[in-house]
Amino acid sequence: MQDKLKELRTRLGEVTDLYQASAVLNWDQETYMPPGGIRARSEQLSTLRGLAHQKFIADEIGQLLADLAGPASELDPDSDDASLVRVTQREYDKARKIPVELQAELARATSVAHNAWVKARAESDFAMFVPYLQKVLDLVIQKAEALGYEERIYDALLDEYEPEMKTTQVEAVFAELKAEIVPLLQAICERLDAVDDACLHGSFDEQKQWAVTMDVLKLMGFDFQNGRQDKAAHPFTTSFSCDDVRVTTRFDPTYFASALYSSMHEGGHGLYDQGTAPELERTLLAGGASLGVHESQSRMWENLVGRSRNFWRFYFPRLKTFFPGQFDHLDAEALYRAVNKVTPSLIRVEADEVTYNLHIMLRFEMETEILEGKIKITDAPEAWNAKMEAYLGITPPDDARGVLQDTHWSSGLVGYFPTYSLGTMLASQLFDHIRADLPDLDAQIEAGQFAPLLGWLRQNIHCHGAKFTPNELVRRVIGEPMQAAPFVTYLKTKYGELYGI
Repeated sequence: MQDKLKELRTRLGEVTDLYQASAVLNWDQETYMPPGGIRARSEQLSTLRGLAHQKFIADEIGQLLADLAGPASELDPDSDDASLVRVTQREYDKARKIPVELQAELARATSVAHNAWVKARAESDFAMFVPYLQKVLDLVIQKAEALGYEERIYDALLDEYEPEMKTTQVEAVFAELKAEIVPLLQAICERLDAVDDACLHGSFDEQKQWAVTMDVLKLMGFDFQNGRQDKAAHPFTTSFSCDDVRVTTRFDPTYFASALYSSMHEGGHGLYDQGTAPELERTLLAGGASLGVHESQSRMWENLVGRSRNFWRFYFPRLKTFFPGQFDHLDAEALYRAVNKVTPSLIRVEADEVTYNLHIMLRFEMETEILEGKIKITDAPEAWNAKMEAYLGITPPDDARGVLQDTHWSSGLVGYFPTYSLGTMLASQLFDHIRADLPDLDAQIEAGQFAPLLGWLRQNIHCHGAKFTPNELVRRVIGEPMQAAPFVTYLKTKYGELYGI
């Protein structure tokens, strides 16, 4: 058995190396590559991902998995070896359904589409992006059909990011959230003047903002010996191993909170990637249990920590040292209230906690309706704007602040958006459990001691990588399935106090 496990790990290592090499090229494309490099880069990515896919679906790996199935079933199911065989078999069965040519063409098309999206967004011209998006969506649909599904085409794509989750389950969760969030938002909108965020708007030097983001990432525990931060048009995190994790952020010289919370969000992802057990490297067990679990980490650091009163009681004096004179007329309570102001807004990544999930519901509906032929690609801007008006009472003035604001579709990440809301809910559920295990958590955050929180996450979430499905991991850690109730309670308690409702 050990010889076959060793051979399986060797083969998976080669597959992983190819995918990680393509990830390096992707990171470079979004951060430093000159625009003229896109033609060659798209071919390079196509070659690497095609080779990786071909190596992974090889008959030899299938035979190794068949030979290991019996012996692995006798091992502790939580062991690395049993998990390796189980998870690899699941992913192998799915990957065998996807033709190598389709995988390579997707890599080529999304590389080209990303650059087209950057240009279209800069010029606020969705029509410019349409032919590239149509190509990507055609390929995504081919992939979904190849993977197969029983009920809805979206199920096949959702499963890529949130294993075992169905479209109908997401619809049910969103209906539950909407029933709670809409009345809360209506009550808040009657008292919008109760919170003032004027201090976040003005002139903020980019280098000073950069220094703040680096300071906060270090305080969170992000290891800059094994990671770095760069700028990108749309913040993202990528990992080439637990020893090389890259986060990105973006800056708005007129709005202070944008870069800070982008960095804290991506830093949460980065901490998860850096915390994967080293022995899981170069296998399919490295990385997170799902995108929803990954988002629980980013949303936890961004919101439950970064937008907490305890955090600002600690960090406000440090903030003033980076911006001498700019915040002297304020106190920590004023910053806490400012960063939690609720305002229906255009941009998802800068949305407040109350309205954020309405942005996700909009995108989820857009994706399912496009895939099911209810919305034509050419009509997407109008459909988007109508949903923005229906959900948030505002209409985007242009495509850049509307349908073009996210990079996901250009990257072929259809089925990804629901994981943001699933992760947001899970973050609150986990945080309640962490408070029970760490009764001094609030005091620790107020003292700037983030190591206990990170240590809990390392021990209970990060180290397991992708050994368990999201449901398995959540039940293992907190003894119950993912639920929306803790998040709803959190919102009502926090914003009821802030707005006096």
